Amino acid sequence: MSLLEQINQDLKISMKEKDKSRTGTLRMLKSALKYAEIEAKNSLDDDAVLSVISKQVKQRRDSIEQFEKAGRTDLVDKEAAELAVLEAYLPAQLSPAEIEERAKAIISELGVTNMKGMGQVMKRLTAELKGQADGKTVSQVVRQLLS
Repeated sequence: MSLLEQINQDLKISMKEKDKSRTGTLRMLKSALKYAEIEAKNSLDDDAVLSVISKQVKQRRDSIEQFEKAGRTDLVDKEAAELAVLEAYLPAQLSPAEIEERAKAIISELGVTNMKGMGQVMKRLTAELKGQADGKTVSQVVRQLLS
């Protein structure tokens, strides 16, 4: 079963169970997937679906951060609930130690010794860790290793 089919199946189940929060989040995700499909002008494969989900997760994390700064705990709770639903569709996230291990391997492979080569490292590392790690965390780890 493809990821898109799984999302559709879960949406039907959440509608039957009358889980408004989960249903709303999955409908929002389906809408984002539909927009991506229209933009791509063909149906989405699992990698493209994962990319859209990752983008939605990043938006939720950014929103949570902004709402916490503004002291809006009600909105933080809502976004956190949506984030939990979306993260269920992503592959298991790597720990910072695992990210660091892979980053060290790529840094030594490319022969990068300073911050000038961060772009090369990030390009390779984000492609390798697609969906398995947050870009912000990856960037922090690479920055720490190169400085």
